[in-house]
Amino acid sequence: MQRNAKDTFESWLAGELLLVALLGSATALFLTNPALRNTYELPEGRLVLDTAVVLAATIVAILAGVRFSVEGRILDLLLAAGFFLAGAGTLAFSVIPVLGGEPQGAPEAWAAIGARLLAATLIALAPLVPAPRIVARTRVLLVGIAVLLGALLAVWLPLRAFDARLSLLDASGGGERVPELTIAISLLALLALLAVLGFGIRYRSRGEDLDSWLALAATLTLFAELHYVLTPRLSTHFISQGDFLRLLSYGILLVGVWRAISFAEFGRAVAEERARVAREIHDGLAQYLFAVSTHASMLETGAPLEQTLPKLKEAAAAAQQEARFAVLALSSASGSASFDAALRRYVEFLTADGELEVDVEIDPAILLAPDEQIEVFRIVQEGLANVRKHAGARRAEVWIGQRLGRRIVSVRDDGVGFDGGEAAAGQGLKNMRLRATTIEGGFELRSQPGRGTALEVVLRA
Repeated sequence: MQRNAKDTFESWLAGELLLVALLGSATALFLTNPALRNTYELPEGRLVLDTAVVLAATIVAILAGVRFSVEGRILDLLLAAGFFLAGAGTLAFSVIPVLGGEPQGAPEAWAAIGARLLAATLIALAPLVPAPRIVARTRVLLVGIAVLLGALLAVWLPLRAFDARLSLLDASGGGERVPELTIAISLLALLALLAVLGFGIRYRSRGEDLDSWLALAATLTLFAELHYVLTPRLSTHFISQGDFLRLLSYGILLVGVWRAISFAEFGRAVAEERARVAREIHDGLAQYLFAVSTHASMLETGAPLEQTLPKLKEAAAAAQQEARFAVLALSSASGSASFDAALRRYVEFLTADGELEVDVEIDPAILLAPDEQIEVFRIVQEGLANVRKHAGARRAEVWIGQRLGRRIVSVRDDGVGFDGGEAAAGQGLKNMRLRATTIEGGFELRSQPGRGTALEVVLRA
């Protein structure tokens, strides 16, 4: 496993170095050919590009927030906060101010830069945070959104107050450089570099797929910021090559975060399936094996052979039957033929001593999904076990069929019955209700003293 992880990281590192070489070569070409360092006056195109950035950053923030709500990691919280700030800042200071055709003012332009700096800081810090998980996730997300909105106001209001003293980022005519802008973009490039290194190191140590995509996106962002340094004209009327690199980095992020969420859902499904398998082994096979062990120990201590050996053989046969059904239940085969056979074999074993007669009727047109097969089998098994142990019945009926367009599982007996209000006291009944809920089915129990008991499960449509 370690070897595979090492090979994966080395492959990723080779691709990362190749990307850096290509982007570095393009940047060097820009440095040696000033004629290529052009901006293009496309107000409508710039508005479309900024809107696309807002949408992409918002989607990434939402996906990261969903991942945080599932796993509670501070990493995802910082990523959600950073990209939310980037999207909200671009929307508030670069898109909304120019919707009416007016040019972007100096306070809004500098506020957009400030929002990007805050967002880049949060994203660069994400791979450096410790691993503890947060429990109150929804509350933290809501408080975080409020804090971020407050941060945007804290950036914009002072700039608005000093409107007359601010340098215009878009010097008309010859593209005159603004030193403060160059410093701000250089800080953005430095933060992007820190993000590349942080996520790269984290990917090497943890091997999480998301880190590799974040490092890749941060690499594109780094070279986008370098292009901005070369062509420092961040205006709502102009587009440069760095803008396209920035948009491409968000596209990479969308792919990476979506893959991470898909893997998380898959991992959770695997964990749930493992828990279900463990529960089935504990509730079924382990019980029979314990009986086998108990009877074998009794033989070792000198118990009469003629009394103990039949019980040992019975427990061993039950364990074998349980193992066969476990294999059936864990397979993905559809249909109900194998399920029918397994259920009938169980009933044959249960009624072998003649103490209880059980009729089984299964409509061949009824199909049970794999998850329904195991739960329905357990419900019938538990129901018949209760009939045998507590009902004092001579006859029981198991019916799986269709009524009024709904699939029904029914177990009835002619036993002594009980007061229906006492149903909640039995653990076996609680287990059957839980199993019915697991497969999205409805559970109903009807019983009266002297008139037997009937349980019914209505399966999902």
